[in-house]
Amino acid sequence: MKKPIILLILAVLLFQAPAKADEGMWLPFMISEELHEEMQRMGLNLTPDEIFSFTQSSIKDAIVSFGGFCTGEIISDQGLVLTNHHCGYGRIQSHSSVDNDLLTDGFWAMTREEELPNEGLFVRFLVQVEDVTDDIKSLLTPEMTEEERAEIIRTRSNELTSEATEGTHYTANVRSMFAGNYFYLFVYETFNDVRLVGAPPSSIGAFGGDTDNWEWPRHTGDFALFRVYTAPDGTPAAYDPENIPLRPRHHLPVSIRGVSENDFAMVLGYSGRTERYLTSFGIDYRLEYMYPVRIDIRRKKLDIIEEAMAQSDEVRIKYASKHSGISNYWKNFIGMSQSLQRLNVADTKRELEAEFTDWVMADRQRRATYGHVIDEFEAVYQGLREFNSHNYIFIESMMTGPEVIRTANAFSNLHRAMEQALIDDEVSADADEPAGEEDVDPVASQAERLKGMVERLYRNYDVDVDRQLWAAMFRIYYENVPLDMQPEIFSFIEDTFGNDFEAYADAVYAESIFQDQERLNAFLDDPQFDVLDNDPVFRATTSLYATYREINEQISDYNTRLQRAERYFIRGLLAMKPDTPFYPDANSTMRFTYGTVNGYQPMDAVYYDYITTLTGVMEKEDPDHHEFVVPPKLKELYENRDFGDYTVNNNMVVNFITNNDITGGNSGSPVINADGHLIGVAFDANWEGMSGDILFEHDLQKCINVDARYMLFIIEKFAGAHHLIEEMTIIK
Repeated sequence: MKKPIILLILAVLLFQAPAKADEGMWLPFMISEELHEEMQRMGLNLTPDEIFSFTQSSIKDAIVSFGGFCTGEIISDQGLVLTNHHCGYGRIQSHSSVDNDLLTDGFWAMTREEELPNEGLFVRFLVQVEDVTDDIKSLLTPEMTEEERAEIIRTRSNELTSEATEGTHYTANVRSMFAGNYFYLFVYETFNDVRLVGAPPSSIGAFGGDTDNWEWPRHTGDFALFRVYTAPDGTPAAYDPENIPLRPRHHLPVSIRGVSENDFAMVLGYSGRTERYLTSFGIDYRLEYMYPVRIDIRRKKLDIIEEAMAQSDEVRIKYASKHSGISNYWKNFIGMSQSLQRLNVADTKRELEAEFTDWVMADRQRRATYGHVIDEFEAVYQGLREFNSHNYIFIESMMTGPEVIRTANAFSNLHRAMEQALIDDEVSADADEPAGEEDVDPVASQAERLKGMVERLYRNYDVDVDRQLWAAMFRIYYENVPLDMQPEIFSFIEDTFGNDFEAYADAVYAESIFQDQERLNAFLDDPQFDVLDNDPVFRATTSLYATYREINEQISDYNTRLQRAERYFIRGLLAMKPDTPFYPDANSTMRFTYGTVNGYQPMDAVYYDYITTLTGVMEKEDPDHHEFVVPPKLKELYENRDFGDYTVNNNMVVNFITNNDITGGNSGSPVINADGHLIGVAFDANWEGMSGDILFEHDLQKCINVDARYMLFIIEKFAGAHHLIEEMTIIK
C-alpha cells in the first residue's frame, strides 16, 4: 500500500480560508495548518496527530462505525463501547419478551458472563486511507459514456480493495468524493462479537419519544453500553465464550468537569449522508414529489402499528424497533419540508446557480465544459416528474410495508430454480433420458438457505398487523399511482374483489403460505412449484416488483444524466471559488466537525439555553402518557438530590447543545472537549435546523447531546453498576 495521505493536493483547494467554526463535515486525515490554527483559536489543546494518526495512538482509534448505521466510541481499556440508546434499540428489543422486558425495565450486566451477544452486530475501526484519485482517473476519458465510466471505476475499485486487503483480515472500499471527482480507499478492521452491557429503561433512554424527537429542549438519556470481544490473540472472531474484551489502541477519558457556554466541542463519527450541493431544482422536486407522499404513507403505517402496540405487550415489543424506525424519519420529512420552505433554501440555491451561470458564460472554455449543467438539471427533474412519485410510493407502501412482501421477494430465486428444474425434467423426458445429476440440487440449496432466514423474518411479526398493513398499503398505492403505471395485480383486485382491499387482504392471508412461519416451514420441507407460483402473496409481490423494475429502467437514464450533471456542477464550483473551503458530502466515512457549546434564538423573543436539567424531566412528567413516564427511582434520586460526583448547582444536567455540524450516522458520536476528553454523546438535531443536510443554517442548526455526567449518574446511582464506572478513565 502507498504511504497514507495526511495532507493531499486537494487540501490546498479546501483550506485556503477557514470555514465558519460550526460548518463542515471535514475528513479528519486532511487537517490543514489553517484549520488547526482556527480550532486552536477556539480553544483546542490537541495536535492534529493526537486527533488523527496512522502511526500513533489517536482519538481516531477510539471511534467505531456501530453496525454500519451509527457511531460508537471506546471509553475503557476493556473494549467498552458507548453509543445511543436508539442505536442499540433493535438489539435491546431482540432480547426482550413480555416476561423479560428490557425495553421497559432496562438492562445492566453486573458480570461479564451476563453480557448479551448480538448476532449480526459489528463495530468497525478505520485502519488506513489512501488517495486513489489519480489511479482511477488515469483510466477515464471524457468520451466515455456514464455506463462505461461506472464500470471502469467499479472494476478498478475492486482491484484496489483486493490489493489492499490481500493476506489480511481487513476489509476495504473505495468511496467517491465530490460526486465522483475524487476517490479514496478506506481500509477497516471489523469485530463481530459485540455484547450488550447496559441500557437504561426507555423511560430514560427514549424519554419524550416522538413528541420531543428532533426538538430542543430535550431531557433524554439516549445512551447504551456494549463491549467488543476478540479471540484470545486479539484478532476479530465470531462469538465464543472464550473470547476476551478488546484491548483498544485508544479509549476516550470521560470528563465530569462539565460544559460552559462557548466551550470548544468536537464531534467525530461516521456521518451518513448530506446533500449540500443539491440544486434548487432538486429541492422543488422533493417538496412536491417526495416528502408529501412519504409523510402520508408513514403516518398510515404508524397509525396501524401504534393501535396494535397499545392493545398488546407482545405486539409492542415485536414492533418497537420497526415503529421507531418509521416514526423517526416520518417526523424528519415533516421538519425537512417545513424548514426548506420557511428558510427559502431553494432561493439561496438559485442565487448560487445564477452566480455559477454568470461565471460559466464569461469564458468560452467554461461554456464548452459547463454550459449544459444548469439546463440539464432542469430537464432531468422535469423528466422525473412524469413518474408521479412512483418509486417513493412503492418503497414506502410495498417494499417497507407488509412484512410478507419483503419475505416473498426473497423467494424469487427459489421460484426460478424450481421453474428451471421443471424445464430440465421436460427436456429429459422428451429425450427419453434420465435427468442429469448435479452435485448440488439448486432447489434444495435455495430451500435450505431460506430456512435459515425464516425464523429471523418472523421473529417480530404479527399476522393481524401485517394483514391490516396489506389492505391499507394496497389502497394507498391504488389511489396514488396513475392507472397506466399500476401492476397487473390491481386488475385482478378490481375484477375479483371490486377494489375492496379489506376483502382482498382477508383472502390473501387465509390462503398464503407466507401467513405464518409454520406454513412456510412446511412448504420449504417439500417445495412445490405450483404452490409457490399460485400463492397470492408471491403473485402480488412478483407483479409489484416487475413494474418497479420496468419503471426503474425508464428512470435510469435520468439518474445517469443527473449524476453527470452533479459531477460537472461540483467540479465547476471548485474552480469558480478557489479560495472557498469546500468539503465533500457525508457518505458514511469518518468525519469531524468542530464548534462550541451555546444556546440559540429560534424565533422572535425566544431564547433557548444551552443545557437542560433533571428539573425539566420532572416538569414534563405525565404518568398517563407513555413518552413522559418518570421511573420512581429517578424521582427519588432527584428529590434527595442524590447526584454523587455529578451535580451542578445541586441539580443534574441532562442534555446540552453545540453548533457542531451533524447528520444521520452521527448518532452515538462522541462530543469531545479541547483536551480530547468525552463530555457527551450526540443523539439528535433540532427542529429549526432540519434543512441542514441540504444547507447548513449557521444561526439555527444545533447538535443535541447527552451530558457525560448524566450518563455516569444513571449508570452509578440509578443502575448501581459502579463496576462500569471503575473501568473508565474519569477526569475530575
